[in-house]
Amino acid sequence: MAQTIKLQTPLTDEDVSKLSIGDKVLISGTIYTGRDAAHKRLVELVEAGKELPFDIKGQIIYYVGPAPAPPGKPIGSAGPTTSYRMDPYAPVLMDVGLKGMIGKGPRSQSVIDSMKKNKAVYLAAIGGAAVVVAKAITDAKVIAYDDLGTEAIRELTVEDFPCIVANDIYGNDIYKEGVEKYKK
Repeated sequence: MAQTIKLQTPLTDEDVSKLSIGDKVLISGTIYTGRDAAHKRLVELVEAGKELPFDIKGQIIYYVGPAPAPPGKPIGSAGPTTSYRMDPYAPVLMDVGLKGMIGKGPRSQSVIDSMKKNKAVYLAAIGGAAVVVAKAITDAKVIAYDDLGTEAIRELTVEDFPCIVANDIYGNDIYKEGVEKYKK
């Protein structure tokens, strides 16, 4: 039975063990942004044994390239990016402590296997509701890779940021199970 769960970052193994696909979550705390170009750089740092620009342990990365902030707002529209573009990089980041990812669309089997191995979750943000999602972001600042423009890594402060659990730590996948459920 799907339920609404409030999460505070950074996440722990205990936090993610309570989540099942279909659960609605409301995230508060700090999350980070990053898309494929930033992920490539992060993985290169990990592979070189160098320090990442933020402590990734227990953290969530939101796959987003936000619009510029309008006057008086911390951020512009902030809708999710299609997640499969981060699939080549996500397992490496989970191996060093990443606990959650937010995006849209299904993940590869290698990412699902890594979520099971590392006790991490994938959360789906609501596509097409970028303005609504942005209302949950109370502060935003670029912390790395400013040269990537909208794809730079940002540190976001969020309050009740809404998502749905798409993949849990038990290998369940809402994109597969949802299709099966409504196929009947």
